[in-house]
Order: sequence, then C-alpha cells, then structure tokens
Amino acid sequence: MADASAYADNIKKYAKGYNQKAAEKIVGHLGIALRNRDSSLVSCSDEGELQRVREKFCRGKLGLAVSNGDIDAAIGKICEKLKPEGGNKSRVTFYYLLAEHFKKLDELAG
Repeated sequence: MADASAYADNIKKYAKGYNQKAAEKIVGHLGIALRNRDSSLVSCSDEGELQRVREKFCRGKLGLAVSNGDIDAAIGKICEKLKPEGGNKSRVTFYYLLAEHFKKLDELAG
C-alpha cells in the first residue's frame, strides 16, 4: 500500500471525511509523479492540465461516463474549494476531492 500520510492533513482540511485506503490508492496511482514538484501539483489556470485531469483521472481511473461539462463543473468546484492553497494545488487532494464529489471513494478503496 502506498503511504498517504503526507497528504492526510491537507485532504482533511477540505474533504467531508477521510478514507485512508482511497487516499493510498490515489497515491499509488500517481506513483513516481509525486516525486516531481511540478507533476505533484494541479494548476487550475492551465487548460491543458485540467483536460488531463478530466481524461486521465476522471475518465481513466474513475471510469466516469458523465458529460465533459459535468466533469469540468466538478473540476471548477474543486479549484474554487482549493483556492486558499494558492496557485498550485496538491494533486492527491485534488483527485481525492474529485473522487469524493463523484462518490467513488469506496470504489477506489475497494
């Protein structure tokens, strides 16, 4: 299991609860990307980045079959929620909140 303890406090600041197994799955999914500062963060002002979040995580990992508009609206809500974090947001927290929004945490943890 991947260690999600470094991200737990940040996730808990914004999430409704904390599902450690789901967080560990996200950390495991991101793997080596978390070693690089740039790839460990999400920039809400970068349209290409947000498209990758939609396609690689929301469609690929979460398997969402909803419209791009629904996913983009959720991404926008997460960007707004994480505004206090500044320009770049933790990718682990961002993905966790998306999974929470789409009620996929239990599925990830499974």
